[in-house]
Amino acid sequence: MKKQRLIFDAHLDLSMNAMEWNRDLRLPIAELNSREQGMNDKPDRGNATVSFGELKRGNIGLVVATQIARYVEKGSSLPGWYSPEQAWAQTQGQLAWYRAMEKDGHMRMIKTKTDLEEHIILWNDETNKSNKPIGFLLSLEGADSLIDLSYLEYAYEQGLRAVGPAHYGPGRYANGTDSNGRLNAKGIALLREMERLNVILDATHLNDDAFWDAMDRFNGPIWASHNNCRALVDHNRQFSDDMIKILISKKAVIGVALDAWMMVPRWVRGVSDPKTMNCSLEVMANHIDHICQLAGNTNHVGVGSDLDGAFGKEQCPYDLKTIADMQLVFDILSQRGYSEDALDKIAHSNWINFLRNCL
Repeated sequence: MKKQRLIFDAHLDLSMNAMEWNRDLRLPIAELNSREQGMNDKPDRGNATVSFGELKRGNIGLVVATQIARYVEKGSSLPGWYSPEQAWAQTQGQLAWYRAMEKDGHMRMIKTKTDLEEHIILWNDETNKSNKPIGFLLSLEGADSLIDLSYLEYAYEQGLRAVGPAHYGPGRYANGTDSNGRLNAKGIALLREMERLNVILDATHLNDDAFWDAMDRFNGPIWASHNNCRALVDHNRQFSDDMIKILISKKAVIGVALDAWMMVPRWVRGVSDPKTMNCSLEVMANHIDHICQLAGNTNHVGVGSDLDGAFGKEQCPYDLKTIADMQLVFDILSQRGYSEDALDKIAHSNWINFLRNCL
């Protein structure tokens, strides 16, 4: 049997799946999906691709796992909570789930460089892999739930190591996808506090105005956990070549995502079909390759799949049945001439080296 490459997936909404989708990720993926037959409250019911078993089957031993809860004002078309305090409470419920999974032996929080090195040694030991925990670094997707800046230090003490100031639409600290406007005063203060605590800035979802504002202001570690290339899919959710180049200059790593509407142009949610739209893992390789060509090397790209981030098999590459199938993209890249060392960088080393430099 061909040895699998260790994969570090930099964006998975695991607690959201557990708490809002009511998925017990300890169950086999077939059972998760069979439980959802006939349900239609979410667009991806019965199409889940992620479980602890599938992560282990795909040798995905390290992940960035999110907390996420948006604040929305009256009249907003976006889903969310009606006060920052409610949003904060939601993220704390999500944290409680991660802790329960740690206690049950399925996950292990990575907070320090020592934690990281110990977990890599554990995961690279080929014995008894099915019983090993998934290592996770905790990230906050959208900062709306931070009631005020004092909550960031508290969250850091609890294990938070990365923050994306915005998600979709206008936010309390920054504006995200499908909106405009630079950082507000609270967002500027947030970046200063993140620098003080050495919290990673996740540039994902910042709109163009806020992105360039943040690039000018922030001097701490920066990554983009799940972003694709605007040159291939022309939408403000993706990064332009100039945005990718500035991230490269700041030693960032960019995770390529597997949401079909970010992978191929002209995708219509709820209508388009991955096979008809020719959305395959070859397209993932195209986005990876585009970033590598801009960088002139393979040091700034990795995987940030976003699988089961409110979509499933109905809206991801047709040749991916579960997250374990991400191993296939490295065969595609190998056929394109990528070396073994380059493939290891893309699979895990770029993210790991980034964390070695900033934890």
